Amino acid sequence: MNATLTPSLALAALLLLLLPSPALAQPIASDSCKLRIGTNLSGPSDWGSEWPFVNIMKYGRTWITHNTVWVSGGQNPWDTGLLDHIQFDANGYPLSLPADVPGAEAPQAVRAIWANTRALPLGRYVLLYDGEGDLSVWGDAALASSAPGRLEFELSHQSNIFTISILRSVEGDHVRNMRVLMPGTEATYETAPFSAAWLEKLAPFKVLRFMDWGRTNNSAMRHWHQRTQHSDYTWTEKSGVPYEQWIALCNLKKADAWVCVPHAADEDYIRQLAQLFRDELHPDGKIYVEWSNETWNWIFSQAQYGLDSLGQSLPWPERMGPRIARVMELWTEVFAGQEHRLVRVLASQHAWWDLGERTFAQIQAMGQAHLIDAISPAAYMGLDNDVLSSWSAGTTGQQVLDHARAFTFNPANYAMRGWQAYAALARDNGKKLLFYEGGQHFTPHPFGSEQPYCPALLSCQTLPGMYNLYQELFDTLRRLSNEEMLFMNFSFISPPNCRYGSWGALESQFFQHEPFEDAPKYLALLEAAGRYWACQEGSAVSTLEIPAAKPAVLLYPNPAREAIWLETSARPARVSIYDAAGRLVLERAQVGHAEAFRLPVAALPRGVYTVVLWSGGEGRQAAQFVKQ
Repeated sequence: MNATLTPSLALAALLLLLLPSPALAQPIASDSCKLRIGTNLSGPSDWGSEWPFVNIMKYGRTWITHNTVWVSGGQNPWDTGLLDHIQFDANGYPLSLPADVPGAEAPQAVRAIWANTRALPLGRYVLLYDGEGDLSVWGDAALASSAPGRLEFELSHQSNIFTISILRSVEGDHVRNMRVLMPGTEATYETAPFSAAWLEKLAPFKVLRFMDWGRTNNSAMRHWHQRTQHSDYTWTEKSGVPYEQWIALCNLKKADAWVCVPHAADEDYIRQLAQLFRDELHPDGKIYVEWSNETWNWIFSQAQYGLDSLGQSLPWPERMGPRIARVMELWTEVFAGQEHRLVRVLASQHAWWDLGERTFAQIQAMGQAHLIDAISPAAYMGLDNDVLSSWSAGTTGQQVLDHARAFTFNPANYAMRGWQAYAALARDNGKKLLFYEGGQHFTPHPFGSEQPYCPALLSCQTLPGMYNLYQELFDTLRRLSNEEMLFMNFSFISPPNCRYGSWGALESQFFQHEPFEDAPKYLALLEAAGRYWACQEGSAVSTLEIPAAKPAVLLYPNPAREAIWLETSARPARVSIYDAAGRLVLERAQVGHAEAFRLPVAALPRGVYTVVLWSGGEGRQAAQFVKQ
């Protein structure tokens, strides 16, 4: 007999050495199957750090005007404020430049701004355009080459801003269709418009809330023709990212869409929007429909609209009931015969549960409760303003986390009471329980102010304890209902900011990578999403006891494509992955600080692999998984 081990025998030998006791399979905890994880997407802006599209022109700031030449002794303002004196085409491009404006100290040009270049990848960008004219770049954009219809520039991170100006545009063949393309995307931007780095990080989320993509807050949308068109020079105004792009993304990811209907949209707008999603979204996709966003939040115009412009014969908030019901009725009519694709959402203020109860009661009294499928408060972890007033420059990030835990999960406080009240409202009326937004909500008091404890609000975002806080939130929510729920993280990627909130699960699209040790919020979301999908896909969760007296390792999902999650109380110093031939293919050291961690496996070929967790120099735990 040949003494050479075959791959299967090598694997068996490895397992015999590592697994002296029989392998025992245990299912994932039932609670983990209750909570589906989705995310809100950050809105289009030049100062953010979420860049979904390789054509960053679409996230450029709206035009401002400036002098075409420097005027000696003149004011030469950054923004001359003369945009109203320039004529534009239907897509927002100037028909002729420079513009001679009476009273201006020089002829006028236009510029667009990108004010957070450190969030963008370095390298050579390509600017393409149609028409005849002269363009220039400034700031972190260093011109590399110029030809008709094309500029190239090198982007640096020196001043954290760059601009593009149209200095001359020939009437009759004006500059238009500008595209500013990320490095290496010129050949593919039309067929692959989404950033690969963005799609990779978005992969775990199969429900996407487009509230900020649609510029829902303070929306000026009334009529269908006002919405953003794909050909508009920027998507940072009107209705934000075109609806067609929402659908393209969901179709690419086979994801569900959460649509926030503009608060003052007329019935034609609402019908057209519903028809677009009915006809273009992939047939397996669900559409979560919500009227506007936070219509009780007085900083937004939709709240004022609900108070002042809806039927005054009803008190507020009851007067919102007929409007919500009518929006849902219109979507239901459009989806006649396909109503199963809709989830019609009544959102409400987490701490103000009387508001949700009264609004639903009004809809119920109108005999239209059947038009509501889900009740949806937020699921935020917050801070006590009275405690904030006692904090100082000496406050630490860990103190913020400790206080947030004690305050949020205290049964006597508004968070727990609100969740329980909305869970009861949903349960008693046969409705789903969803959370339209959620996560940490750590902002100063007053909101928007600069406070001495700001460094603590920033530093806590990346502390390991933030991961634990999110896990406690998810466990708390799972105990609210025996039915499946949906948690919508707010938000996906955004830069840290003390005054207005550090909302992003990630701070950077391009500069945060596996194993995401600097992104505890994202790690917690990845783990929760993985647990859910392990249940839904019916995949086995491998649990092997080694030996019975030692703690087990939990591995999921299995089979896996992109990554696996491991959970263990042993806190190993090293994790190794072996292929079927017993060869070491991946190893990670110094993982002992966490009880749960993620290993990327996308680069591994298909096959069966063994994961070994090492402690004290010997293999103590092992599990197998299938890489698809």
